Amino acid sequence: MSAGRRRSPGPALRCNSTIAPLLLALLLAGCASRAPAPVDRDGPEAKPPPGLERVPDAEPRVEPLRRGGPNKPYEVFGRRYVPMTADAPLSETGLASWYGRKFHGRPTASGEIYDMYAMTAAHKTMPIPSYARVRNPANGREVVVRINDRGPFADGRVIDLSYTAALRLGVLRGVTPVQVQRLTHDDIRAGAGVARALPPDDPAPGEPALASPGLWLQLGAFRDRDGALWLQQRVLRDASGTVSQVAVFEEDALYRVQAGPYATRAEALDATERLRRHLGISALLVERR
Repeated sequence: MSAGRRRSPGPALRCNSTIAPLLLALLLAGCASRAPAPVDRDGPEAKPPPGLERVPDAEPRVEPLRRGGPNKPYEVFGRRYVPMTADAPLSETGLASWYGRKFHGRPTASGEIYDMYAMTAAHKTMPIPSYARVRNPANGREVVVRINDRGPFADGRVIDLSYTAALRLGVLRGVTPVQVQRLTHDDIRAGAGVARALPPDDPAPGEPALASPGLWLQLGAFRDRDGALWLQQRVLRDASGTVSQVAVFEEDALYRVQAGPYATRAEALDATERLRRHLGISALLVERR
């Protein structure tokens, strides 16, 4: 697949505001005097570092919003963009892409160097710096990324992820529908996006007390155990009043995250609706005997 492409308008526009359109398009990726050797095609490196699926989320911090610079209005491919200048919420649904080795080691719109193995992303209008929660509804995975770049500029795309963020979300194969939510300073102060320890009475992740018979709600199925444990902890943390137990079952080479058990179908369906409202998770009703 071709990784999602992005441009970094800030550094380029500072270099020369009267440059011809063709040269501008070439320079929008940055104009560092010691840029890495150019790469013709984007994509992953031949041998990515091991353990990337265990790279933690970006840790949200309250950072002052930049005045001017990457938060000034800008124009790319004949379209004008006006970045947000206030600490306001933003929620979007659209396509996610990702960018890799072609931009690795080059300046982002913020002036920071792009690291395809860090948990970062590009957005057209979120204030820089920002933090955002990105969810892949197809598999229930979520990540928190730091917004430090501008893009993507293809129609329908709302965020351009680093290679590692795309890997953890399971979107490396192509553009994928996602849900994006900016974390405001109040969200960050309240602990949104920060993993918290489970209460002592909760079951340890991956070690449910009993696989009791009854009706269960399947919240996700993963090939890697870490992804299942991450979803289990998230549900226990953010929807503790919605479900009583969240278990991880290893079956058929998959790690299945399920909530339950429920005595009746009506109780299970009620919990399904509450999970949808609180977390945006679409659960599948299954029966264990």
